Amino acid sequence: MSTRGVRRFVKDLLRRRRPRPFAAGPDDEAELRTAVLLRAARPGGAAASEEFVAGLHRRLAQELGEPAAAPGGNRRRFIQVSSAAAVAAAAGAGVEYLVNPGAEPAATPPPEETTLRPENGEWRAVVAAQDLPEGGVRPFDFGAVAGFVHRSGGQVRAVSATCTHLGCRLNLDAPARRLNCPCHRTSFAVDGVVLTHQLPVTPPPLPHLVVREAGGVVEVLVPSAGA
Repeated sequence: MSTRGVRRFVKDLLRRRRPRPFAAGPDDEAELRTAVLLRAARPGGAAASEEFVAGLHRRLAQELGEPAAAPGGNRRRFIQVSSAAAVAAAAGAGVEYLVNPGAEPAATPPPEETTLRPENGEWRAVVAAQDLPEGGVRPFDFGAVAGFVHRSGGQVRAVSATCTHLGCRLNLDAPARRLNCPCHRTSFAVDGVVLTHQLPVTPPPLPHLVVREAGGVVEVLVPSAGA
């Protein structure tokens, strides 16, 4: 195991830099996947918080077989599931490409649409239904999950605001109805479909969130604040 290479990889992720390639062995892949998943778990995609760093250390310690407190709770489980869906490509062929730049990324079939549904979630209001006209898009951020709601063909849908490459927060270009990643040249349609990218592997589409209209309000199902 290349401990130094893994640590440098994690440091690059935390500092929002492209991880530098290194000769990784089979035992390193689990550590790299864990680092990518945890990096993408942060909705903000900005400087690493103390909670994020502590969680990263716990997960790495578990993978290495060292004593660590086992994470728990529905809220954390939802974030972990969101991250897994968001960085499926990076945690698969993408990791191999990063650690071995001479390798060809493995071909993968087009990903299926993913919908994130938290257990024991609660409905949170995003916008009044009358304020979300046909073609309208609105961002929201509830801490555990951030995203965008939009209306198309009379139906309301919601997608995650976390880029599926390295977990950066997407920015809304409202006139173009496009979601742009500030960390690299990748953009998504408001329905989550990848529009443009310059990555070795096409990132997965954005995960969808459970949304409804009730009492004249657009609501999204998110993890319970007390979970």
